[in-house]
This record gives sequence, structure tokens and C-alpha cells, in this order.
Amino acid sequence: MFRKTIIAFIALTLSAVGVAADQSETAADVASYIVQAPSLEIAKEAVHSVGGEVTHELRIIRSVGATLSSDQLGELSKDGRLKIQKDRPAGVADASLSALPGIVAAPTIYDKSDGWIIPGVGPRTFFPSIVNAGEIHHKGIIGTGVTVAVVDTGYYDTDDISKDPSGNRRILAQYDAIAGQMIDSVASRAVGLDRNGHGSHVTSLISNSERDEDGNYLGVAPGVNIVAVKAFDINGNGTYLNVIRGLDWILTHAEKFDIRVANMSFSAEPQSHYWDDPINQAVMRLWEEGIVIVASAGNRGPDAMTIGVPGNVPYVITVGSMNDQGTPFFADDDTLSSFSSAGPTAEGFVKPDVLAPGNHIIGLMDNGNHKITIDHPEFMFAYGDSNKYFEMSGTSQSTAVVSGVVAMMLQYDSDLSPDQVKCKLVSSAKPAIAEDGSLAYSVFQQGAGLVDALRAIRNSQTDCANVGMDVTADLGGKIHYGGRANVDEDGNYYIMGLDGYMWTDGYMWTDGYMWTDGYMWTDGYMWTDGYMWTDGTIGSDGYMWTDGYMWTDGYMWTDGYMWTDGYMWTDSVKREEKAGINVWVQPE
Repeated sequence: MFRKTIIAFIALTLSAVGVAADQSETAADVASYIVQAPSLEIAKEAVHSVGGEVTHELRIIRSVGATLSSDQLGELSKDGRLKIQKDRPAGVADASLSALPGIVAAPTIYDKSDGWIIPGVGPRTFFPSIVNAGEIHHKGIIGTGVTVAVVDTGYYDTDDISKDPSGNRRILAQYDAIAGQMIDSVASRAVGLDRNGHGSHVTSLISNSERDEDGNYLGVAPGVNIVAVKAFDINGNGTYLNVIRGLDWILTHAEKFDIRVANMSFSAEPQSHYWDDPINQAVMRLWEEGIVIVASAGNRGPDAMTIGVPGNVPYVITVGSMNDQGTPFFADDDTLSSFSSAGPTAEGFVKPDVLAPGNHIIGLMDNGNHKITIDHPEFMFAYGDSNKYFEMSGTSQSTAVVSGVVAMMLQYDSDLSPDQVKCKLVSSAKPAIAEDGSLAYSVFQQGAGLVDALRAIRNSQTDCANVGMDVTADLGGKIHYGGRANVDEDGNYYIMGLDGYMWTDGYMWTDGYMWTDGYMWTDGYMWTDGYMWTDGTIGSDGYMWTDGYMWTDGYMWTDGYMWTDGYMWTDSVKREEKAGINVWVQPE
């Protein structure tokens, strides 16, 4: 049952790499790899011992990036201490921007003829109000003192992003993970800054300090401090090595800049268990060190089992997208965004955890200087004399909204751990409910529902997330976890151990509500203690499942998915190498 679905979802053949018959080195013979060892020093020594070049030092996952010939790779593969994976391309956007289908023109409610345009202030963005952030702003909670690291393409150095509401510069640091160096944004404002636009848009949704004509902030947490980590280039492309180098920099500088939140508006298709993916390992390490990770679910929905990396990490807060249909003050027509990736994950965890607005979201870009705006000027948002707003859709945008909410939660209570933040956020979210009181969408599509910043801050529950799970033991390889999700003979996903597919308070996941749409959002419903995935039952091979479910023959990863000969990923696999992280989507 579930085995067949998992195999179809992953479908990855792994094999050992032999020594090339042709001993001559050519350009095509050399490639980049991630070499993991018991320590960074061992990894470096091993690469040097075969004559390879160390290109990245990734202490966060005890690894190095290395350039190796096939001969060198063959020699290195004999070292049983090592796990070797081929570096993978990644990006925040489709490289073919000329075919960009996923940005939509402004809804008619923003038209100048409706009297919405007031010179000197920004357009109404609405998404802060949808998640009740405005209610918190009025209480003086705007994320002040909390630093959010944004791993993306950089940021647009406009006052609305670079300065807080008091006019203080709040970009604490910029790091170019592609070049492996810090960026001096004062002495060289143009060097290393965002040339794509995606990072600017995402950062502005979190932090925009401009207000609309009613005095409402246009960003979710306008008082936050920002650390910009540039891991993707002008085309939105990057590599695993550069992303991990950026995460390593965050870990090293977390205390200096008091980094409490990391926004990861990107997602790659999983190629392994969550615990074997190098980006996921780095993300888990940051979570272990007290940094709240907010990750995109991905834009490959609405099919099941489409959650990407690092959103498939069970510990983190994974965000899907809802669509307000351009009527932010009328909830009855709100829907799940059709592009929003759905769970469960390959290990059986419910994802996404929550939803946030992700359709036709208005944020900042530099018109004519960002590649996205150059290629698609028609999607610049025409607002008075302003020429700096752009409209986009995707779970990237939803993720940024939630990062802003988390920053305000941490301003309100700075002692919260990542697990406690996740519990408060998830247990206060509002699921979409049909008219008969049943779930309008499966929990595998909407998680706990739409985030509510005000309810999250007021929520006193703190012990309901990641219960029974030990991220340190997971990272150490002592134990790994599986969730309760499974699939029946008819292809319906359900939660094992819950009689009749029941969740809590009588909300059922049945065939009629698995993959439907068009239902309204309502208030007053919350999940209770349903996020306690494990109960201490451990399988014979060390993988933890709930209520006695373990990795056995019925749940094994088979048909070529077994790691062999030093745990190698090779380019002999017949699959598309490019990860296609958060490609553009066609919003509803």
C-alpha cells in the first residue's frame, strides 16, 4: 500500500561509482560533491589524500564541498567513513523567465477608480490583516529586537526594507554564500545585492515598514532586524553546496546577530529520507541550536506527497498557501491554493503544518533592475507615482508571512524554544471547515489551517509539537522517525491509530473531503493535542514509528533505494538533476 506510493514518489536508483576506464582527466570528468565524515577535518583530509580540491567547508554537517575526478571519486568511495553525494543544482525560480506563468495582474479591488490610491503612502497589502497581524501591531508588537535570516537571492536596498519604522538601519549583515564572503552594503551598495527580485519580495513581506493610507503596516513584522544570505544568483539558481554554506554561516553568526528565525522560501524535490538530505541536516542543526525554521511546502500541488526539501523535515514549520480570491474582507470564498504542495511526507508525517496567504501578494522590487521586473514589467503594481511594488504568488510568499508572525511571537516572549513556537502557532491555527462542520480540506493539504498571529500570541499551549522526538539523536543517527500517515487500498490517506480516521473534536478525513475545494474559512475551530506523533515505540532497526509502526518489509525502501558503497548519489540516476526550487505558479 504505502510502499508503492512511496516508491512512486521517490523513484531513485542508487549505485556505486566505478573508476573510469579512461584515466585521462577532462573537464567532463570533474564534478562537485558533498563529502561527509565524522568530522570536518576527516572530510578535508580524505579529499586531499586523493588529490581532490576542497571548495566549501560545511562544519554544520561535518562535510566539505569537493571537486573530484572520477578516479578520485572512485578512490574516495573506498573509505567507509565517508558519505558522498553529488552536488545538486537548485534555484528559487524557473530559469526560463520568458515562460513565466505564475504572476497575476492586480485584482480590480486595487484599481485607482475605486479611490484606493493615496499619494505618499503604499498600497493596501491585506495579508497582514488576514493573519491578524494588524491587531498585534496596535499593541506595539512589530518584531522589534528579533533577527530574521532570509536565505534567498539577496534584498532590495530601499528604505522600506533597510530601515525600521523609526528610521534605524536594520540590515545587520549580508553574506554571499555563492562567493563565500561578507558584503559591505554601505561601502559597496550595489555589489552582491539582489539581481533576481525573489529575495527582495520575500524580505519585504516580512519587514516592509511602509504604511497604507489608514496607517497600517504593509509588512507583517516591520520592526524586525534582517540578515540577508544570498544563496541564489540572478536567474534564481544555486547549488546544495552554496545553500548549506549559507546555513553554516547562519549557525556561526547566530549569537552575534541574535538570529532567532530563518526564512527558507525554497523547496527541492526530495531524493532521500529527510535525515539523509544534506540541506535537511543543516536545517535540523539550526533547529537544535534554537533557530525557528520556517520553510516553504513547495508549489507542486495539489497532488499528495509533493512536500519539498526542507519542508519535509518533521521538526520545522512548513507553510502552504491559501487564496483569498481578491476579497480579503470576505472569507466565504477563500480556498486552498491549487499549487500548494500537499502531504504526507515519504516518512508518513502530516505536512504542511499551517497555511498563510500566498496568492497575488504585493511586495517590493526594484523596477528595471531586478531580472523578474525586466522580463515581466507588466506585473509591476501601478500605484500612484510608486514604481517599486510587484505582485507574485507561491508558497514562498506564504512562508514569509509566517516568518513575520513568528518574529512577533518571539518579541512577545523571547524565551520560547522552536518547539514551543511551533506548538503555539499550530494549535491556534484555524482550519477550513465545510458548512456541515467537517474539514473542507484534508489535513494533508491544510495542516492545522490558516495562521492567526493574535491567537498564537495569546495561546498558552507550548508542549504539543515534536513530542517524543529528539533532534540531537536524529542528527547523530541514533534514531529516525516516521509519522502516522498511511494509505488504504483505495488510495485514501489517513492517520494510523485514530479510529475511523478521526482527528479531534469530531472532524473526519473521509473520501468526500480529501481533495476538494471551494469551502469557506471559519473561526472557532482549533486542533488540540493531535501533534504528538510518537509514543516511544522503536523498531528493531532504530526507526521510530507511532503505536508500533516500524520500518519492516511492508514499509521498506526497496527497488534500488538502498544506500550502498559509502552512501553515494551518482549521476547514473535517470532523473532530472535540476531541483526546480519554487518554480512560478499560475495563481487562481
